[in-house]
Amino acid sequence: MTLVRTLPALIALVFAATASAQQTLVINSFGGDYEKTHRELIITPFEKQNNVKVQVTTVYSADTVAQLRAQKERPQFDVVHLSGGLDATAAAEGLLQPIQPGQLSNYKDLYPIAVQNLASGRGPMYHIAVIGLLYSTDKLKPAPASWKDVFEPKLAKHLVWTDVSNQWGMLGFLMVNQVLGGTLDNVNPALDAIKKTLPGATIVSKSPEIQQAFAQSDAWLAPYAQDYAFTLRKAGLPVQFIQPREGAPIAPVTINLVKGRPNTELALKFIDYTLRPEVQAGWANALRYSPVNKQTKLAPEVAAEVTVGEAAMSKLVEIDANQLSARRAAITEAWKRAIAK
Repeated sequence: MTLVRTLPALIALVFAATASAQQTLVINSFGGDYEKTHRELIITPFEKQNNVKVQVTTVYSADTVAQLRAQKERPQFDVVHLSGGLDATAAAEGLLQPIQPGQLSNYKDLYPIAVQNLASGRGPMYHIAVIGLLYSTDKLKPAPASWKDVFEPKLAKHLVWTDVSNQWGMLGFLMVNQVLGGTLDNVNPALDAIKKTLPGATIVSKSPEIQQAFAQSDAWLAPYAQDYAFTLRKAGLPVQFIQPREGAPIAPVTINLVKGRPNTELALKFIDYTLRPEVQAGWANALRYSPVNKQTKLAPEVAAEVTVGEAAMSKLVEIDANQLSARRAAITEAWKRAIAK
């Protein structure tokens, strides 16, 4: 009799323990101010709204993919945020679970570019860093409008190039190359044009060096990321971002569902939450990343500083991550030879 009465209680405890275990979601984030914003916008509100625990590991994209490989048979992450095209690598290796449009309530409101890779197993972009032109509003008038404007003679001693070892520098270089008629297999058009700007132009490798160039070295123009213009303005520099008329390459960050985890439903709920308009507005307000949800409402001053709207979004360019990976070493070597002369 005791056993009969106890068995249901034991079963209930097992189910309760299982339910409790599935209420912890394991994700990665990128540390620093980014992770602080990530927690404020998404992680903490999601925990409170759903009465769950989101366990955050601070780890960047390359190391995240390395961990996914090492843990392929028993993955520890439920959701991973990936940049630099490494979601393409993870998807190709079967580390990610493809997401179907019907699994996301926000899907219908997303710009096409944000979900263009779902069929290949990659997750949706949840915000976008756009690479365009940063220019000094008090020195460069009128504002630049084309990638070709970087080669104007008046900019000979006021131009900043970012080394292609920097991902944003690489993307800016490749867009210049594309506008000049080049391809990933032929970067000579950009190399030949950039060589003509030397030695007058400045070459940097890190973001803080761009700030230093605008603050101390009379820089007027630099191909770089939209969100960094916001950083420069917060530092008191009169710098604005513009998306050139030919379009602009993007540095997307995607949110991905890990294959082989038990709590897929909760993970998808977290991914969908990340795509909400109010969350998208938060990223734009805090860090000037472009929103991917068409329903996002932005204050006029914020909207003026990010790429937003159907027309602007339709001109964004995603460089094929796998092709770039295959060509990166050769492009980097060609760049080094060109700037050394």
